[in-house]
Amino acid sequence: MAEAVYLVLSNGQVFEGTPFGATGETGDAVGEVVFTTGMTGYLETLTDPSYHGQIVVQTFPMIGNYGVIPDDFESARPQPKGYVVREWCRSPSNFRSEGDLGSFLAANGIPGICGVDTRALTRVIRESGTMNGVITRNPEETDLEALKGFYIRDAVAGVSIKEAAVFSGPDPRKVVVLWDFGAKENIVRSLVGRGCRVIRAPHSSTALDILSYKPDGVMLTNGPGDPLDNPGIVKELKKLMAHRVPTLGICLGHQLLALAMGGATEKLKYGHRGANQPVRDQRTGRVSITTQNHGYAVVPQSIDSNIAEVRYVNANDGTCEGVDYSSIPAFTVQFHPEAAAGPRDTAFLFDRFMRLMDGGAGANAA
Repeated sequence: MAEAVYLVLSNGQVFEGTPFGATGETGDAVGEVVFTTGMTGYLETLTDPSYHGQIVVQTFPMIGNYGVIPDDFESARPQPKGYVVREWCRSPSNFRSEGDLGSFLAANGIPGICGVDTRALTRVIRESGTMNGVITRNPEETDLEALKGFYIRDAVAGVSIKEAAVFSGPDPRKVVVLWDFGAKENIVRSLVGRGCRVIRAPHSSTALDILSYKPDGVMLTNGPGDPLDNPGIVKELKKLMAHRVPTLGICLGHQLLALAMGGATEKLKYGHRGANQPVRDQRTGRVSITTQNHGYAVVPQSIDSNIAEVRYVNANDGTCEGVDYSSIPAFTVQFHPEAAAGPRDTAFLFDRFMRLMDGGAGANAA
């Protein structure tokens, strides 16, 4: 019989399971425990840099059934500190598969725990809010006060590219600087596929660095952590916006631009993570099904109506999901238009960005 392993929450609750993946050689795994409701896409979840430093709980009961497919990765390696599932499929079946999930996690030093009642665990997080946790073999030795004090530091620096890189198709028409705060690979692919030469710039870039590439547009990417932990980026964003470069922000990029324009952000009780989040366009009434992964949101009341409008809202809880700016050529969204949730409900936002770079009414068009 396999040795037991435990997920201990900072409120003292303990969930028992069976280890898989990296099974103890890396020591205890401490992180912020979050849940995601996606029924598919576990590979995209595991390799999404926005999950950096977190212990991810999958609400869908069976995970790993189509194996490991590197072409579907959103970054070069998995990002969470730990992984929690109800049932781990040991024998995947898919013609694209290049291995099983357990071996993939083990090769990357990420401990997993299966056999957990993820439905009960998710209910705890929904009712009590996101909290820290640890995957350990010795739950009785857990220091709950130390666990409560855990904080993910330098999250963006931990996932951003270190040196600039260029991506391009055969006949690029536009130059886009992708300011990388933890970008998903499909953002790059979505831009290259629309005829862009993409220059992926590190998070530490300055406004002058960005402008030196003479971009037609700037993409502010997704990324992990609290947006307020990035005052240097916000400061440079303020400088960049003075040059009126057409800009599209996604997820963390959406939050950072709001801060740069005088807005505020807040931490949500348990965030939005999954591929089934409904978002309503307040101008047209259209509702799109979106992929999301965030624990923070822009405070809608903090958006100055003289310079911007809250264009998109979450149909479930009314939180801000997107802002159109009138004072600068920019718009931002909290969700991921490069992901295939709808499956193509929000890909049109990249086309809006292309029109914006062409000098059209990209920020206002549907």
